[in-house]
Amino acid sequence: MAGERGPTGDDERSTLLLVDDDEAFRRVLARALERRGYAVEVAADVQTALVTARRQSPEFAVVDLKMPGESGLVLVEKLLELDPNTRVVMLTGYASIATAIEAIKLGAVYYLAKPCDADQVVAALTRHGTGDSGMSVADSPLSVDRLEWEHIQRVLAENQGNISATARALKMHRRTLQRKLGKRPSRE
Repeated sequence: MAGERGPTGDDERSTLLLVDDDEAFRRVLARALERRGYAVEVAADVQTALVTARRQSPEFAVVDLKMPGESGLVLVEKLLELDPNTRVVMLTGYASIATAIEAIKLGAVYYLAKPCDADQVVAALTRHGTGDSGMSVADSPLSVDRLEWEHIQRVLAENQGNISATARALKMHRRTLQRKLGKRPSRE
C-alpha cells in the first residue's frame, strides 16, 4: 500500500501480519493491535504466514522467532523478498544478541523480548531512525549463564539452526544442548 505508514483510520487501516505459535498471546495481541487501528491477519507458522503475505503483502509484520518448523528468521527474509517495504519486528521469549543481530541484518526494523505489550510493538513498528544513542549502558558485565546462552545462540545461528551441527561445533552432547536451549536465558 502506498502512503504514510501507520494506522490511518477505519477506512484505510494499515495491514499487519502477526505470526506467533502461542495461540493465546496471538489472539490477545491481535485484538490489541486492531484496537490501535491495524487490520490484522494472523498465522501460527512460517508456511501459513507466507500464504497470507502472498495474497496481500502486509505493511507491517510482527514475527515470533521460535516456532515449529522454520524459524522467524526465515520468515523475515522471505517477507522482505516479497515486499522490501514491509516493516518487520521480531519478537522472542528467547532473546539473544546473536538472534537480534541476525534479525536486523535480515531486515527487521526492531527486536523485542517477550513479554511485551501492544504499545511496545506499535512503538517498534513506527520507530524511524537508526538507533538510540541515549540508551543506558549496563553497569556490570553479563553473568556466566547469560554469556553461555549468547555463545550457544551465536553458534546455532552460524549453523542455520541445526542442533546436531551446533552440538558438534560446541563439542557438546546433542541432548545436553537441547536441554540448555529449552531453558529460558537469565535476564542479566
